[in-house]
Amino acid sequence: MNVHNLGETNSVLHQFIAEIRDKDVQKDRLRFRKNIERIGSILGYEMSKDLSYRSKNVHTPFGTKEVSVPNDHLVLCSVLRAGIPLHYGLLNLFDGAENAFISAYRHHPDNDPEFEVIVRYFAAPDLNGKVLVLTDPMLATGKTLENVYRTLRSHGTPKKIHLVSVIGSQSGVDYVSAVFPESTNLCIAAIDHKLTAQGYIVPGIGDAGDLAFGVKL
Repeated sequence: MNVHNLGETNSVLHQFIAEIRDKDVQKDRLRFRKNIERIGSILGYEMSKDLSYRSKNVHTPFGTKEVSVPNDHLVLCSVLRAGIPLHYGLLNLFDGAENAFISAYRHHPDNDPEFEVIVRYFAAPDLNGKVLVLTDPMLATGKTLENVYRTLRSHGTPKKIHLVSVIGSQSGVDYVSAVFPESTNLCIAAIDHKLTAQGYIVPGIGDAGDLAFGVKL
């Protein structure tokens, strides 16, 4: 897997990451969602460098100019509910993409560290020959993305897979590197090195879904 860790290079991205981590700034849900959306657009721009392109003649009022435009048929697939702001950040750039959504959550039957990922809702177009972009803000253990990918296989075989996450753990990055095709690209804004026994990233940001939309029962 090709890993693009944007956190290794200084840019305005670091300001948005700092704000989504800050427990005081997190109290403003609107700002939190907007920052995730901004991060999604930055990650999408970086991801676009790995797409295929074609030449196109554009006619201006004064002449014709040959330009390169993306040539891939994209399907953006986000994990509900935390992935919605990140999804919109990508749609800001890839407004012609098809969309897929899947509801996946951790199930701790005995409130212990062991859990399974449950998929409840799934809607996606045909994936054959298309570029699949899987988005999940928090890449903790990597098991959610693995289960989502297994579910998506019923809708065809994409020609290329891109993973987009805001913050991940090193062990989660290692896990998806092992279970996804070798040609998969991961574009991520920051990688933290600690993961708790319950599968939460430290220092991380907390629960992205709760921070964006409110605490769930």
